[in-house]
Amino acid sequence: MFGDWCTAVVEVAEGRLAGGPDAEALARLSGYVHLMAENTASDTERRGCLLAKGAAELSQHDPTVAGRSAQTMTALLTLLRTEISAAQRHGDIDSTADPERLAALLLTVVRGIEAVGKAGLDPETLRNIADTALAVLPMPEGQKRLATGRSPAREN
Repeated sequence: MFGDWCTAVVEVAEGRLAGGPDAEALARLSGYVHLMAENTASDTERRGCLLAKGAAELSQHDPTVAGRSAQTMTALLTLLRTEISAAQRHGDIDSTADPERLAALLLTVVRGIEAVGKAGLDPETLRNIADTALAVLPMPEGQKRLATGRSPAREN
């Protein structure tokens, strides 16, 4: 069951971050982060994520859970890093920024949204967290984000 859940978590991410034109990479990243916020916001029973609960409760005592959790997080990091690199190639994210660090930041934000959502933060706060995380991605010189942080606009 835990392994199936981990597979499903990666499949959801692959569905949003499966690659495509570099020009759409930032939109794919945004879509994924916002999807995770919306999924958490819609979890009105606050069940949370089995991956998060399993990793937190069992990883210390169960090497199988620990290994599967690490494998899942590594897969998510790889998907995020690939999209960040594509957005950098397109000029939507500063090319001098470290894509590994940015991927780790977004993964932590997404997983954190799940944790604070389970703790009871309201849906609008979860959406605002997603917006803020995307807004802090470093932009190339001469480019700024629109007020929502969801898409860039070049200065003329």
